[in-house]
Amino acid sequence: MEAAATVRRYYEALDDHDYGTLESLLAPEFVQRRPDRTFEDRTAFVAFMRDGRPNPDTTHELEAVVAEGDRVAARGRVLESETELFAFADFFTLEDGRIVRLETYAR
Repeated sequence: MEAAATVRRYYEALDDHDYGTLESLLAPEFVQRRPDRTFEDRTAFVAFMRDGRPNPDTTHELEAVVAEGDRVAARGRVLESETELFAFADFFTLEDGRIVRLETYAR
């Protein structure tokens, strides 16, 4: 799977609550850094998305996905119904077709 398609599938898995697919897209050593917390591995990240998200009933509306090799930038909005909760920019690094790092910025 090419890098941009992997990233698009990542958002689909989050929105569809498809945690098996989400886990398969992430490398075991996956790390996400975001303004409010850091996840140091895939297990902790998937567990939070499945059980700890404050609002799991959101969707990601992507405005742009730009890939260069194994690096992907995505910009979009998180929506609850039709209401924008916040805008985000995510920066992904992939290795061997799986996401290993994610830097998230929100406003």
